[in-house]
Amino acid sequence: MINVAILSFWHVHAGDYAKQVEEHNDTVIAAIWDEIPERGRQEAANRGVPFYENLADLLADETIDAVVVVTPTNMHRDVMVAAANAGKHIFTEKVVATTLHEANEILEAVREKCVKLTVSLPRLNDGYTLAIQDIIEQDLLGDLTLVRIRLSHNGATANWLPEHFFNRELCGGGALIDLGCHPMYLSCLFLGMPESISATYGYVTGKEVEDNAVAVLNYENGAIAVVEAGFVNARSPFSIEINGTKGTLLYGAPETDRLYVSSETCADDGWQMVELHDKRQSAFDQWIEHIQTGSEAEENIGIALALTQLMEAANLSVAEQRVVRVDELSE
Repeated sequence: MINVAILSFWHVHAGDYAKQVEEHNDTVIAAIWDEIPERGRQEAANRGVPFYENLADLLADETIDAVVVVTPTNMHRDVMVAAANAGKHIFTEKVVATTLHEANEILEAVREKCVKLTVSLPRLNDGYTLAIQDIIEQDLLGDLTLVRIRLSHNGATANWLPEHFFNRELCGGGALIDLGCHPMYLSCLFLGMPESISATYGYVTGKEVEDNAVAVLNYENGAIAVVEAGFVNARSPFSIEINGTKGTLLYGAPETDRLYVSSETCADDGWQMVELHDKRQSAFDQWIEHIQTGSEAEENIGIALALTQLMEAANLSVAEQRVVRVDELSE
């Protein structure tokens, strides 16, 4: 049995990850720590497990094998480096860190101590993503020229997001670094790493962080990716549009869980519906498998590192009102 500690219940998905630990046949919640002690004590009492006031004491406990990091984003670097140095395997909410430099410090500690790291990038494992990758590999779209992916909800206008999700220091940003992470890493999956990025942020509800965002990824071959995210849209569906020299792919709008392709390589000139693939195992389940087999989450970590780099570049683009080359960031 793998003894897992939950480090913080700050993030809105912390409870979901705790449930995954509880439901997996090979894991159990062994302890809880939280930067807000009252919250952590209550979560520990609810589950009948020990609460640690001091993170160092928890990490020194040799009976704990692994940790789930769901702290504020600005704590990721210090918490994960400490966990890795203590020999604990790490599962974490995206992003890895707020800067590329901090993310690389985490990865260096992970490699040095030979612990297993996996980042929660759930849409990498969804059936539509796997089906889209198959369509691209079959060359039905030709050379890709434009990717546009949107993910939004009304968390700011309907006031259901916790207030701390609008704290710039804790989060490292707003709608783009939270929801926009998913369109961003999917764009990288489909097109690869861009040459440069520019971003525009809107502040519809007057929060400290952006609640409406667009980022444009520019590629050396002329391709473009458009990433859109917001906390101010009541019924905006998650949608993917991919265009290429031979065809176009549409997913999610207006028909949820429907994937359509129109390609000049097909006999039918119209739109064809494509069956979605089965989902892969969740990122959490993959993490447990990496721990048990000694394998590495190479694709997951590579995409997570690129995601951190692009988010830092997007924030810099807004701050300095310019296009930012992704290779100018400090490693």
